[in-house]
Amino acid sequence: MKNNQLNFYEHEVLHELKHYLPAQAPLKDFIHHNTLHAFQHLKFYDALKNASEIFGYKTTLSLNDYRVLYNNGRINNTVLDKVISDKKGISNLEEWKLKLLQQNYDYALDSRIGKLKANWKNNYRFDMDAMVHPMLFRTVGSYLDQGIAIWNFPIHHKGFLASILELERMSYGSIFNSKRVKSLLLNNEYSIANLLNILIGDETLFAQYLYDQQFAHQGWSGMVSFVEDNPKALLDPKDISLHDFIVFELLLEINALDNQFGSHWKPLKETIKTIPTPLFEPVKTTELKEVIMLWQDAFEWSYYDQVLAGIKLSKSKIEDKTPKSFQALFCIDDRECSIRRYVEQNDDNCETFGTPGFFGVEFYYSPKNGKFYTKLCPAPVNPKHLIREINTKGNKDNDAHYSKYSHSLLSGWIISQTLGFSSAFKLAINIFKPTMSPATTSSFKHMDKFSQLTIENRNVNHKEGDLQIGFTIDEMAVRVDALLHSIGLVENFAPLVYLFGHGASSINNTHYAGYDCGACSGRPGSVNARVMSFMANHKKVREILALKGLVIPETTQFMGALHDTTRDEMEFYDEDLLQVKNKALHEQNKLNFNRALDENAKERSRRFILTNTKQTAEKVHEDVKLRSVSLFEPRPELNHATNALCIVGQRDLTKNVFLDRRSFMNSYDYKIDLDGKYLTNILKPIGPVCGGINLEYYFSRVDNQKLGAGTKLPHNVMGLIGVANGIDGDLRPGLPSQMIEVHDPIRLLLIVEHFPDIILKAINDSPETYQWYINEWIHLVSVNPIDRKLQIFKEGVFVNYKPLTEHLKTISELNTLIESNEENFPVYLYNN
Repeated sequence: MKNNQLNFYEHEVLHELKHYLPAQAPLKDFIHHNTLHAFQHLKFYDALKNASEIFGYKTTLSLNDYRVLYNNGRINNTVLDKVISDKKGISNLEEWKLKLLQQNYDYALDSRIGKLKANWKNNYRFDMDAMVHPMLFRTVGSYLDQGIAIWNFPIHHKGFLASILELERMSYGSIFNSKRVKSLLLNNEYSIANLLNILIGDETLFAQYLYDQQFAHQGWSGMVSFVEDNPKALLDPKDISLHDFIVFELLLEINALDNQFGSHWKPLKETIKTIPTPLFEPVKTTELKEVIMLWQDAFEWSYYDQVLAGIKLSKSKIEDKTPKSFQALFCIDDRECSIRRYVEQNDDNCETFGTPGFFGVEFYYSPKNGKFYTKLCPAPVNPKHLIREINTKGNKDNDAHYSKYSHSLLSGWIISQTLGFSSAFKLAINIFKPTMSPATTSSFKHMDKFSQLTIENRNVNHKEGDLQIGFTIDEMAVRVDALLHSIGLVENFAPLVYLFGHGASSINNTHYAGYDCGACSGRPGSVNARVMSFMANHKKVREILALKGLVIPETTQFMGALHDTTRDEMEFYDEDLLQVKNKALHEQNKLNFNRALDENAKERSRRFILTNTKQTAEKVHEDVKLRSVSLFEPRPELNHATNALCIVGQRDLTKNVFLDRRSFMNSYDYKIDLDGKYLTNILKPIGPVCGGINLEYYFSRVDNQKLGAGTKLPHNVMGLIGVANGIDGDLRPGLPSQMIEVHDPIRLLLIVEHFPDIILKAINDSPETYQWYINEWIHLVSVNPIDRKLQIFKEGVFVNYKPLTEHLKTISELNTLIESNEENFPVYLYNN
């Protein structure tokens, strides 16, 4: 609905404002996404230019950073020459190269946001934010609180603003000191337009003022906006809207001004000498921005070119149809890139695959005695099924001082005087000898290993609310068929097929959900692995699949498992169901997995400053496990740091290329998908999932103060929904510095093994998918499966690409390389 004003339409302004605010979910659902999603309709560099000019974000490295990378050899001179020649013409190469290497530029960042609101301080000598933000943050934080606060917000069942109004009517005290503000609230005269008229007085400035106001605390505003649009995001739901949040802040601002100047101060318009530049006026391109764009392209392609050369130079093996010792499905997660390599290295006759870690089964999960459902599938999916955990055998650890009795007056005093001292003693001991505790976020606690799950539905009317309990036989068959065809596993089945979900264990880590499986909405994938294994083992499911030509031998058994990527440990489920022969094989396979876990821990450890990587793999692994439970360790693992690639194709494509744990890897066999049906489904989530991870790391790295969360050391958890610095700070979206310090901010390179016309058809299936590639938020390269000819997707078509790198060094032993340094390695050919 439009207001009476000619230039301010509240609904449209709020709708647009919500689009630009951060869209990060609460901590329990921390899922990576494109930080600059609001600009994704633009070409990548146009988006960076606009985001920088309008909102003051740093969107690239600095000019000096690029020059240092060039001098250190990280930016290849030949690649730089090619980038400049392609963009500016070969005749202008020397001129532009001189600009990149030697020209001085004014690098001052003068953003448009905040200029209008700054007039309170400039013209009134009044710090509006300092007067308003503490009360604003404390009030909304108390209202949204999910369990930290000892006392609940007095009234919250009526919605945020309605609760504030009820408090004003029923309480002796008041949030506001100004009689005028109380009157506006109690007499229902608090429309946004009316309040802005009092504050600003010029409706042409209303929209810009709201942007200035909300981006002065974009974290809280973004969280309110997200909760409004996703009410189920909070376990304890709260009725709040950006509209109500803005009204409350406007009332607080008028209240602060009345307290400072009385009720006769002039609206802002009467003191402004120069109207600020409108926020969304077209942004001009400067020579500095062009220079930075050339540097960024050169930085990216200095790495990409090595990768593509590796694919071109590595030799394809003859297709091997010999029986496999075992097969293992891992998540496409870049952290699984190295564990797969070691598993294959320890057994030449095994086979590994990569697939999204929810394994194609979408559902809500209800753990035994759980009060809430947990989504175990990609965030945009709305499951219609529920898996419940029943008949658990294990006992959950607990500490008495975490119980509800510690909140009461008498028992709380007793606990603090008794258990409080023992807790302090335990804390002191834990500093010197870290151990697992009930406070540890453990991926293995997500599901009881010995529990049962309600996977099979024998009656479609068996529901819990709107959710069907379990899956029918036909529904199972569809999902097993889709999974196996998507990765190319349709024949030559091994006796054992492992499905490894993944999760992470840590302590003192507020962003724990960002370490778990993104395909499982930031949770471990253990339940999904176990559910899919049950489906694939089901006799009736196999009968349906056999009718379709997909025959799984009776001797083949699927087994769910979990890989903890922080501790490098594995857990296996339903081992008691194995056939006698397979049980013996499983015990042999576990020796392989244990050795691979040691070696994987050692490879990861080269990034950890306090770990002696030159120790034996077994000793390093013990140190790595201690890190995961160490209270003073802010980096339990580096998660997706350094991610740069996503490869969709057969394992043979990169098996002999050392990629240094930098690639998402999705198995795919073009031969069983000539029309690209499965490829279309694979590429749809690549953008929001892998591209989202890549871009959140990118932007958190280049601007850790505005687009990232800063250092985690002073972080304070606010209401279990976000983190802030101190007790009155803004919520910090993005990633803390301890997750991105070693990350190279480059876009994702997606490499797909199929013919260009099929890939083009697949990405054209939906506008949302196509946007990622046509606007170059992700680079896309096709690999011809016949001759490995390379083509890059540019401006809607594929064009030939010949790597500038003609030779790559070959390595046959990783130990010496791993022990050499902690920097990113170049691409090597790998003779294992």
